[in-house]
Amino acid sequence: QVQLVESGGGLVQAGGSLRLSCAASGRTFSRYAMGWFRQAPGKEREFVAGISWSGGLTDYADSVKGRFTISRDNVKRTVYLQMNSLKPEDTAVYFCARGPSVGVSTTPENYNRWGQGTQVTVSS
Repeated sequence: QVQLVESGGGLVQAGGSLRLSCAASGRTFSRYAMGWFRQAPGKEREFVAGISWSGGLTDYADSVKGRFTISRDNVKRTVYLQMNSLKPEDTAVYFCARGPSVGVSTTPENYNRWGQGTQVTVSS
């Protein structure tokens, strides 16, 4: 059973940076796309960034383009989300998830394994 464990969240001032990590167990990590989603209080879970199994294809929500970067290390079985120029509206619980084996998806329904989430709070 694949398990995903996020880390790296915390409290940061607006304009600051954080790097989230998501470590996966199991041997199938490199076969699947991975994604980051976030959910703020009272809001639906939304797509943030995704990366294909090889790392050759990435996709971002418009709200984070140019500020966030997703990457992965298949040897370490870890996916990262580098977040720069953070804004108060980035405050949310951030989840990593395992996606499809082909391409990248922005739809939560196409992700079948989820981590427990890590809190990111950006103060103004």
